[in-house]
Amino acid sequence: MSETPNQAAPHPQATADARVVLRDPGSGGDVAVLVDLSGGHLPVIVHWGADPGVTDADGFAALVAAGAATGVPSGVDDAGWLAVLPEHRTGWTGRPGLSGSRAGRGWSPAFVTTAATLDDARLEPGSFATGSRLAVEAADPEAELALRVELEVGAGGVLRARAEVTNTGADVYQLDDLVLAFPVPSWAREILDFAGRWAKERTPQRRELVVGTHLREGRRGRTGADAATVLHVGVPGFGFEHGEVWGVHTGWSGNHTHYAERVATGEQLIGGGELLLPGEVRLAEGESYRSPWVYGSYGVGLDAVARRFHRWLRDRPQHVDTRRPVTLNVWEAVYFDHRLDRLVALAEQAAALGVERYVLDDGWFGSRRDDHSGLGDWQVSADVWPDGLSPLTDKVTELGMQFGLWFEPEMINPDSDVARAHPEWVMATGGRWPVEARHQQVINLGIPECYAYVRDAMDTLLTEYPISYIKWDHNRDLIDAGTQPGGEPGVHAQTLAAYRLMAELKERHPGLEIESCSSGGARVDLGVLEHTDRVWTSDCIDPLDRQQMNRWTTQLIPPELMGSHIASGRSHTTGRRHDLAFRAATAVFGHLGIEWDLTEATDEERTELAAWIAFYKENRDLLLGGDLVRVDHPDETLWTSGVVARDRSRAVFTFAAVGRSEVSSIGTVRLPGLDPERAYRALPVRIGERVVGLRPTGWWQSGELVVTGATLAAQGLRPPGLAPEQAVLIKLEAV
Repeated sequence: MSETPNQAAPHPQATADARVVLRDPGSGGDVAVLVDLSGGHLPVIVHWGADPGVTDADGFAALVAAGAATGVPSGVDDAGWLAVLPEHRTGWTGRPGLSGSRAGRGWSPAFVTTAATLDDARLEPGSFATGSRLAVEAADPEAELALRVELEVGAGGVLRARAEVTNTGADVYQLDDLVLAFPVPSWAREILDFAGRWAKERTPQRRELVVGTHLREGRRGRTGADAATVLHVGVPGFGFEHGEVWGVHTGWSGNHTHYAERVATGEQLIGGGELLLPGEVRLAEGESYRSPWVYGSYGVGLDAVARRFHRWLRDRPQHVDTRRPVTLNVWEAVYFDHRLDRLVALAEQAAALGVERYVLDDGWFGSRRDDHSGLGDWQVSADVWPDGLSPLTDKVTELGMQFGLWFEPEMINPDSDVARAHPEWVMATGGRWPVEARHQQVINLGIPECYAYVRDAMDTLLTEYPISYIKWDHNRDLIDAGTQPGGEPGVHAQTLAAYRLMAELKERHPGLEIESCSSGGARVDLGVLEHTDRVWTSDCIDPLDRQQMNRWTTQLIPPELMGSHIASGRSHTTGRRHDLAFRAATAVFGHLGIEWDLTEATDEERTELAAWIAFYKENRDLLLGGDLVRVDHPDETLWTSGVVARDRSRAVFTFAAVGRSEVSSIGTVRLPGLDPERAYRALPVRIGERVVGLRPTGWWQSGELVVTGATLAAQGLRPPGLAPEQAVLIKLEAV
């Protein structure tokens, strides 16, 4: 079939021609996504943001007409609207949604919608409808491709989309890229996303959105400590409380893309998808590829964007509740020194303080006396544990605690029995093994026999011992991650296999919880959280650094999914020393744990730590179930944040001094988020007989202050004098 410059090739008859408004199926919410399917084109989002109140076809048509593109010099004659899967054939010269070919043919498809359903009901041509889940079928017979695009608006107003492409031709179609994109308006011109490194994850960075593409690619084979996490575009100067903001997140734990784009004709969008390696997805006839979900969240202020993600996560049937057990992880207490008497002493100390879960970390298996050997040999070491793990697990459960165990199922040491028996299970390409990292390689779960070995070894241990929790680690990037002997790229298959392994173990062991740990916080995404119950925020537990990392990790996930531990007095990663009050006041705004050799703590420290654990238990329904509030203030030496109950009856806030100001007092700090019509009693948090913080005076000392929510939002409170790296907590209770 040929084309001339003035005559397009014929296309299949469009049978879907509708206009749809997507809203939160629960309460309707305050966000709407208007999707146009007229003319047979792929789904076009003509509005995403504050609900414009469109209730009928006339209102929809008026909104479309008001924003319709006008002709531009040297542009296409009929630009139309930009689809969720942008198509080059429409004249779009930005990043195309789909890239691929049949050895150079069929590289620019022209899809036409053939059917659409809304909440599983078929949409009739010319219809107008409101719902929450839209699925669109499309095809291009010339390119021999079929396409399915899904868009949903879920709890809290989160938008998400994914696409599935199917090869309907006889020859192989190589898929090179598939990204989805959401439009953002012209007044959104500032980007905020994240960078980071090991032990300093989720460091915010801002820049102007200019003509061109702001591209964040993750090529580590895992999410990465330097991942964009959530890429935001908003009104210049947006903060936690103000300025319209649109954010996008790719829910995938392998190679991935986030991007923001502004083109010369003025269109702007944000999007993402999986980043595919060359030849990684080659579809034979009838085979399909389905993209990961790409999530979008809109709000006025970053807190509104974050709370939508939180509410969506909390609405999932498998989401954890707020009764999250206080956890002791023994890594920084013992490292590889696994002596039963020492580990039992730690368990006894922990139980006496009120700890509810005990996790044995790396070093219990094979030849694993350090990080040079043993990975992949998932059998209890007879040298270290001659009687197996039962002497420890029995003691831990006798003390009333759950028992958790560390694994690194996707990794292998070359110095291991399994590597010597199956060197072909190492992910490699080019006839060579990849460079080592932490003395380890990646074991290829995409090989069925390898997958079965790892699954069965883990299943055996989960069956033999009362293990209710897995700390699932992943300590290196996937470099040269191919499948031997040919070396074909295998990151895509490895990621899916890891998900499948997590799901299968949970199915075999109901109630099992899994923590996603990856060199700390290098696998924090909504893909892995479909299968895990929390993430380890960072290997750095220094509370000063954790103030930043906790503050920004909660831009995507709620506190109950964020591992947040009380470290030892001297940080193992930074060497800094901090008071227990600052360490604990930082850690309680997450899933609380301890990473400290308690046998070396003083009696005074243990007494104070027990009081902090009691405070957490008394308030964890609020700390782990309330709405996140982070406060904008021009003096960045004091960070204020907190959680407010959904019914606005109570709240906990912290004032944390993360530096020294140029003034002796920064004045009052506003506390938004409470009911302006109600009065609240402000109660400084006391641990023992001491108000947390430094030199409290006035009402901070007396604890006698009643003030309205309106006053707290308009004027706020003046924090007490705080030395650097100190924090003070207050509770607010409605009178």
